[in-house]
Amino acid sequence: MLRLRVIARLARLLMVLLLGAGMASVVAVRERLGLQMSIERRQRWSRFFMQRLVAALPFEVQVIGELPQRPMLWIGNHVSWTDIPLLGMLTPLSFLSKAEVRHWPLAGWLAEKAGTLFIRRGGGDGQRLREQISAQLAQQRPLLIFPEGTTTNGRSLRTFHGRLLAGAIDQGTPVQPVAIQYLREGEVDSIAPFIGDDDLLSHLMRLFAQPRGQVQIHLLPPIDSLEKERAVLALQAQQAIHMALFGAEDIEMAPRRQARAA
Repeated sequence: MLRLRVIARLARLLMVLLLGAGMASVVAVRERLGLQMSIERRQRWSRFFMQRLVAALPFEVQVIGELPQRPMLWIGNHVSWTDIPLLGMLTPLSFLSKAEVRHWPLAGWLAEKAGTLFIRRGGGDGQRLREQISAQLAQQRPLLIFPEGTTTNGRSLRTFHGRLLAGAIDQGTPVQPVAIQYLREGEVDSIAPFIGDDDLLSHLMRLFAQPRGQVQIHLLPPIDSLEKERAVLALQAQQAIHMALFGAEDIEMAPRRQARAA
């Protein structure tokens, strides 16, 4: 029975990935013909695909809070590759991703055609990244970033890097904090996190072998970015997400130390 469940879930996932490949192929063909597709349309297509991808994942999803009514810079904690479809299904979004994702089989190609911005960690292109984020927000295009820079096990937060928020300050764009939490039988899920040297196929097999888990997505009150230091803005977003995930425990001491390093 367990094996049949895994096979059935993988088969459904494969069908969704084939749909995504077909949609990305349309974008690629249009590019070859010189018919560029707008970022807005790519975002809508991406959301359509991610809604179907989430339906193929073994999660029950609860969204808490209200979607923003204007384009913002979304900031979230990062636990797993599944964060992206779970958040991307909510509204048309573009994403900021590590450069390695561009080279992932199929997933990297799909991300590129969806309009993802890629960042090289330690690549020394901070100013170029700031300009890319600023340009995206200047055109009223919502963008999601994970300012921790890596995934965690869902039990803590890492430092939020303030440099990634500079583009929002440049444009006076509000920040939309979003906290994502994976639960299993009322406890923090130890299977959903995608960390360390884990590989995607092994993670999928473990995830699909288990009963459905729960995901809570907290859409928190927006934070104004006008005339703020980027470290202060990062700290405020980190505190809001920390409070949603863990309550007031240790909320002051850890973020305060991290703000000086942001």
